[in-house]
Amino acid sequence: MPSAARSLEPAFNRPIVGLSGAGPKVAEKLAARGLLTLQDLWLQLPLRYEDRTSLTPIARLQPGVAAQVEGTIEAVERGFRYRPVLRVAIGDDSYGTLVLRFFHFRAAQVGQFAIGQRIRVYGTPRPGQQGLEIVHPSYKLIGIEGESPLGDTLEPVYPQIEGVGPATMRKLIAQALDRLPDQVALELLPEHLLRELRLPTLREALITMHRPARDADVAALSAGTHPAQRRLALEELLAHHLSLRRQRIALQQHGAHALAGKGVLVNKLLKALPFKLTGAQQKVLAQIRSDLAQPRPMLRLVQGDVGSGKTVVAALAAMLAVEKGKQVALAAPTELLAEQHLANLRGWLEPLGVRVAWLAGKVTGKARTKVLEEVANGHAQVVVGTHALMQESVAFHDLALAIVDEQHRFGVHQRLALRDKGSQDRDGASRVPHQLVMTATPIPRTLAMASYADLDVSAIDELPPGRTPVQTIALNAERRPELIERIRAACAEGRQVYWVCTLIEEAEDDPKAAPAPRGGPAMRIEAQAAQTTFEQLTEVLPHARVALVHGRMKPAEKQAVMRAFKQGESDLLVATTVIEVGVDVPNASLMVVENAERLGLAQLHQLRGRVGRGAAASSCVLLYQAPLSQMARERLDTMRQTNDGFVIAEKDLELRGPGELLGTRQTGLAAFRVADLARDAGLLPQVHDLAETLLATSPALAERITERWIGGAARYASA
Repeated sequence: MPSAARSLEPAFNRPIVGLSGAGPKVAEKLAARGLLTLQDLWLQLPLRYEDRTSLTPIARLQPGVAAQVEGTIEAVERGFRYRPVLRVAIGDDSYGTLVLRFFHFRAAQVGQFAIGQRIRVYGTPRPGQQGLEIVHPSYKLIGIEGESPLGDTLEPVYPQIEGVGPATMRKLIAQALDRLPDQVALELLPEHLLRELRLPTLREALITMHRPARDADVAALSAGTHPAQRRLALEELLAHHLSLRRQRIALQQHGAHALAGKGVLVNKLLKALPFKLTGAQQKVLAQIRSDLAQPRPMLRLVQGDVGSGKTVVAALAAMLAVEKGKQVALAAPTELLAEQHLANLRGWLEPLGVRVAWLAGKVTGKARTKVLEEVANGHAQVVVGTHALMQESVAFHDLALAIVDEQHRFGVHQRLALRDKGSQDRDGASRVPHQLVMTATPIPRTLAMASYADLDVSAIDELPPGRTPVQTIALNAERRPELIERIRAACAEGRQVYWVCTLIEEAEDDPKAAPAPRGGPAMRIEAQAAQTTFEQLTEVLPHARVALVHGRMKPAEKQAVMRAFKQGESDLLVATTVIEVGVDVPNASLMVVENAERLGLAQLHQLRGRVGRGAAASSCVLLYQAPLSQMARERLDTMRQTNDGFVIAEKDLELRGPGELLGTRQTGLAAFRVADLARDAGLLPQVHDLAETLLATSPALAERITERWIGGAARYASA
């Protein structure tokens, strides 16, 4: 690393407030968006560009094509037909006329538009009543003394920030760019790598992004494939990868209990199971056993489709800890899913003499006190629960293995709290528990490489024998009566049916819309939809036993309904997406998802996984409201074409982007500013190789790269 780079480091962190136009109020608005230093402004990239480097004759304007024109004001008209409106007609030497229309204007502004005044205008023309017009154009009045020079670079348009106008933003970023250090001081990546990938230096890339030349490849800039963007994406991906790898290295500086034993309990459990492990389960179990035998903490993610058998692999891993006299915690995000795990583990482990305890929010009073005592004194060997496991009042005697199911659905602080439950400092040795993370949402390879670099990733990519693939059908909601007849026949044959009601609300069609808070309007509307459907189906299917479950019911009520359905006491379960995880009913062979076009691929795949868990042929009907958007059509087509969760995950990444899949608000990872995992996947091999080299040879440089792009978010990146 050049010595100049170290001496100029403070320039990177110089506060924005020192710039002209960045007073306290503006600085406060920028800070609310995470813009605090010059470096933050350098990395605040334009959304798009406007070409103001040339003039187009008015007569040659094309509707819908943005352009810049210059002309003379020929007429000004102020009207009040429906609302105040200002029309300004301009002409030029091409004998064309263009109308500028303003709906929001000040009286002083009207006075600026004097007939005969020269004006330069930028905007997108559209057909109007008197030829082409531009509504609320960007304009500049030109003085009599001389012409105003045209720009020699494309003009950037930055993301809007409330309280900071576009002109102010451009001015501040221009000042920040004028303070860019030289190439030697700014560059952090090896020169040979940039040559090999044919990428510019960071300084060249930033100047290109903020001030692209008039002949720049605008199509590549718009698509995010320009070499300047790929250069920035490379460093950003590297920073995130380094952050995760450094977290892993830091955690593995602690010791862990080496859980290498004879595997007596493992062998007993394998013999007692009514089924044989699949090849994929055996492979993953071997990987876990190898990890647990080490005196450093295991950090492993096990992914696999619904029904692939992740829980039994986790149970076998738990037996290695119990055999060594240690404790195991298994946390699931919902009581339904946690109770499913509890039932399975008690059925498998208690015949072996292993004490399985239950700790959830509804365990109260004396029962809770007793469980807490058993956890604290070590009598409870395996503890299953929800977020209640992470509460301060829960103290483990000797926690050696923490298993987290559906990690992304826990808040980051909760996951850190569970990890810290097993932290020990005995005999001068610091120890943390081994960590096993499970997910039934297959993670695209690209996403796993970029966002789970702190974890070793295993895949159970084989379903147990005897499972028949679920047939998936997309059906227009107009054919609902036919579907009800099909349900009538299925119930008469003794088969069970799910009918899932999704949220009926316009905003839900946006796949990136944030979910409503628990118990909020979304849940109310969803519950109302389920209640209405329940009443309708009860009426039209008088001989079927119809049950209802939704998220606003009390946990005890929900459990009772689910248990009754599982035991065959009801035929048709009308539910909200609360049944996405945690239910295993082998006799259920038909799943109906209403308003399926409103759900993402991962959620549809999870719901479909509720059927096909027995030997009977099963179907999933995706009931949709026409017309379908292009994205909704692609989602439904994908569901019809494949049952492979990994294929579906790749498509989901392509359609929705990584933020939604990862749940970045919860992981603590900042959203990518430049990189796009689907688009920039080709950079990841280089990112991996470079990260390992930097961590081994230049840890200080790795830290600076991480700090540049991520800053203080690093602690939570691998929680």
